[in-house]
Amino acid sequence: MARIIEHGTWTLEPADEGLHEPGSELLWNESYYFDFAAPDGSVAGYVRLGLYPNWDRAWYWAALVRPGQPLVILADNDAPLPKPGTADVHAETYTATQQITDPFGPARITLTGTASLVPDDGSAEEKTGLSFDLRWDTAGGVYPYKDIPRYEIPCTVTGLVSVGGRKIPIDAHGERDHSWGERDWWKVSWLWTSGRLDDGTFVHGMQANVGFPLAWPCFAVPPDGDIEHRDGFSVATVFEDGLPARSDLRFPGAPMTVTPLAFAPVSVTSPAGRPARFPRALCRFETEDGRTGHGWTEWHQPPGWEDHGWTHLAGEDA
Repeated sequence: MARIIEHGTWTLEPADEGLHEPGSELLWNESYYFDFAAPDGSVAGYVRLGLYPNWDRAWYWAALVRPGQPLVILADNDAPLPKPGTADVHAETYTATQQITDPFGPARITLTGTASLVPDDGSAEEKTGLSFDLRWDTAGGVYPYKDIPRYEIPCTVTGLVSVGGRKIPIDAHGERDHSWGERDWWKVSWLWTSGRLDDGTFVHGMQANVGFPLAWPCFAVPPDGDIEHRDGFSVATVFEDGLPARSDLRFPGAPMTVTPLAFAPVSVTSPAGRPARFPRALCRFETEDGRTGHGWTEWHQPPGWEDHGWTHLAGEDA
């Protein structure tokens, strides 16, 4: 079994790779993420399955980005819940499956369906076929968060993607994560980031803007090494027209900057009709000591996000 960091207030068990008994909250949620980015940043993508059993729906998102080309995205916020005991989604325009047969080991994701082709010049969207057949293999260990039921797994990612019938082989790096509990997307802004540098180092960090400072969790996996917990991650972001232009990641021992290369955003609406924006982007990572790499970063923007503690410099240099 993959090495699991032991530093939390709860114990991660192999059974936690599966589905959990829902709590009573309307916005109780179980979430699986899978993302990948080619080492040269030429292609990247992600899948998210979010289950809201008490709201009687799932959120299913799948995106593919290639810098300079239209975004390919399937974002269904009213998907049918999977059948009990499975994490497969069967909708009118797509079918998606998820298999994790060996806890903390390989995960296989498939998708066959129709997605939107979104040009960045604002011209009309088109529809196109999109399929994924991808495998995430654990690289370096498993990272449970300290105080909440959530864990992250750095991975190598291999398989095949098809867009409009064109097949794209994938040999990439990425991350997968799993969390469960109440998830109110309309309360708190956050940044989450994960990438791999050109020397083989994986990095991950997150910061939620809860109104007071915390030692936010982060980890690194050195080349050919095991996962290492680090404390004290924080971030400052420059926004332009509401979108992140650059984030300076204060990563212990390796400060770095992430710059968005291609966005794959979604929007979400609460049961009460409140909107939130979720810009997620393939980014270029650049460390102060000269290393570079690629990965994914997200900047969640709930109502009033500008007042939630972000460094908001709208077009100025940080």
